[in-house]
Amino acid sequence: MANFKFDVDADGIALVTWDMPDYSMNVINLAVIEELSSLVEKIAGDAAIKGAVITSSKAAFCAGADLTLLDRLVQIFADMAKSQGEDAAAEMLFVESRKLSQLYRRIETCGKPWVAAINGTALGGGFELALSCHHRIAAENPKTRVGLPEIKIGLFPGAGGTQRIARLMPPADSLQLLLKGDQLKLDRAKAMKLIDAIVPAGELVAKAKEWIKAGGKAKAPWDIDGFKWPGGPVYSKAGMMTFPAANAIYRRETYDNYPAARAILQVVYEGLQLPMDQALRVESRWFAKILRSPEAASMIRTLFVSMQELNKGARRPTEVPATKLAKIGVVGAGFMGMGIAQVSAQAGLQVVLVDRDQETADKGKAALHKQISDRIAKGRATSADRDALLAAITATADYGALKSCDLVIEAVFEDRKVKSEVIAKVQAAIGEGVIFASNTSTLPITSLATEFKDPARFIGIHFFSPVDRMMLVEIILGKNTGDKALAAALDYVRAIRKTPIVVNDSRGFYTSRVVGTYIREGHLMLAEGVPAAMIENLGRMAGMPVGPLSLNDEVAVDLAWKIVKATEADLGAAAIDPRQKALLEEMVEKRGRFGRKNGKGFYDYPATGPKKLWPGLADLQPNKLDPDTIDIVELKQRLLAIQALETARCFEEKVLTDVREADVGSILGFGFAPFSGGTLSWIDMMGTKRFVEMCAKFEGKYGPRFAPSKLLIEMAERNDTFYGRFAPGRRKEAA
Repeated sequence: MANFKFDVDADGIALVTWDMPDYSMNVINLAVIEELSSLVEKIAGDAAIKGAVITSSKAAFCAGADLTLLDRLVQIFADMAKSQGEDAAAEMLFVESRKLSQLYRRIETCGKPWVAAINGTALGGGFELALSCHHRIAAENPKTRVGLPEIKIGLFPGAGGTQRIARLMPPADSLQLLLKGDQLKLDRAKAMKLIDAIVPAGELVAKAKEWIKAGGKAKAPWDIDGFKWPGGPVYSKAGMMTFPAANAIYRRETYDNYPAARAILQVVYEGLQLPMDQALRVESRWFAKILRSPEAASMIRTLFVSMQELNKGARRPTEVPATKLAKIGVVGAGFMGMGIAQVSAQAGLQVVLVDRDQETADKGKAALHKQISDRIAKGRATSADRDALLAAITATADYGALKSCDLVIEAVFEDRKVKSEVIAKVQAAIGEGVIFASNTSTLPITSLATEFKDPARFIGIHFFSPVDRMMLVEIILGKNTGDKALAAALDYVRAIRKTPIVVNDSRGFYTSRVVGTYIREGHLMLAEGVPAAMIENLGRMAGMPVGPLSLNDEVAVDLAWKIVKATEADLGAAAIDPRQKALLEEMVEKRGRFGRKNGKGFYDYPATGPKKLWPGLADLQPNKLDPDTIDIVELKQRLLAIQALETARCFEEKVLTDVREADVGSILGFGFAPFSGGTLSWIDMMGTKRFVEMCAKFEGKYGPRFAPSKLLIEMAERNDTFYGRFAPGRRKEAA
């Protein structure tokens, strides 16, 4: 067998060791399913074999299913539906998608005891395999995580996970675990009875075999007569306190945007009223249904397939050798600079942190010390972690310390004069061939590069705040940026384990440019007389993480005001909306409301208690619309459409050149409705023709900002989609 090693010891206990060649982690694919099925039958049919232990020879047990397999299955369904009809295609999808569930049920009922010896992280289908075993033992390791995170890519556990979890713990706890998709540490998993024992790593397999030799049962608890459900039956007092409340919480948290979340409620509710085999069939039917949903298809494509491709260097110039990064320089010890230093040091890089004087540089490092100490106090880090991280960072005021760096990133104040001074000092200190990157979020890279002696080595690396938690990095190419600089930037982003997108130079680049349209639309709705609370609630109902007014407070209201003034100065009065200008001028210049940073913006931020919308907003509205007359569906569409439309413009203008980067960037960068798969996927999901018609309607009602672009009109006429016309492998030009 290619993926498993098989051995039977003198006691008749089989050891199945999972070790996929050419894979850094074990994953579940067709070959694995076939080979494991064969092993299960071999073990079940051999009277000399008393039981089996399954483990992994890799650092992790299993990363889950290979989702490209599901992606291909959905494509086969679509093709078959056209050629043989939807009924035949649906039957095929149901049969194929439940093979793993049937295999795991066969393990559970084969008559021989199975033990999962979990030597490292086990997620998704890998943890479902462990759950189907009769006993689960894990090796001590603080880095090991177990869980079922499928909900985060628009799916739910479809290989028996929903039914076994719901029989191992009370329904309320099982629903929370399934709907949140948390990855659990071992001690928490054991407390939840998902793992039976935690043992020293060197004793893992021996302890697993001991359980079998001690008479371990070959039946799951739910297959034994008299099994009682934790938390009681569905139709009991406890059950009736769980499911109605769970439904209300689901709607509050998702606004019914995620079919997979609704399906989890359904399959747990139905499955707990049925014997296991029938419950698994219900789970499989819902899994096949969700697999066909556009939301699941888009989320799998963007949040798994595309992210994986980008993380592995899909946009990296292939002819450039790998960049050897050992030490990097960070200029600016403020909030962003310290974040960049932190993630770089955590990745094993030495960091030279430079600021204008030693006191300022030390102050930045001290802030990081405090931040990590706070995490230690909460049990989220150790003193050793903090000490190792800080030891890798050298704080100094001496630009000469940058000479030995392989890459230098400036993260100073967003002011052209300040950045020019820094660029001059850096290039006087660094060696020939060193790449220089700017963390600017607004200033054009091409223009900044004119200050550098070799523009080919100048690139933008735009981080998002807070750096340690935000997974996206936007890499910006100036007109003269060379392939070596791009390769180095991508190698660096991969080293710090974040996801890169590559965009061309433009005002606001991609993410800042598009998120600005969301904030502006909130401003204009306020100016139209829409109640502020309705604007915020509709933003969340549309799928955004926060409303546009709240988001503006986070990024700073005075920054939005500066951008409006700068845009007007550079491009003229026609480039801005006078209503937005008037609102921001009132907020910033006359009311001194700068956002969260000074405790007052569109919201008030009291010293204690949650933030609240500023009551004075109503006084800034010359007209006030009756909430009962407002079309809430239209407002939700406006908030998403303006972002999707601006993304399409970025694509047409070649600021974006890859559909994957548009979608991944929109979700990771500014939280665009994840259920949609991203801004361009949202257009494709709706259909380009329908999207253009909607934009034309909004243009007539709300103004030219909604005018569909030339590319969109052309695509609508041809019934094109972005992923059809500009599929990544085809690399077609946008215009």
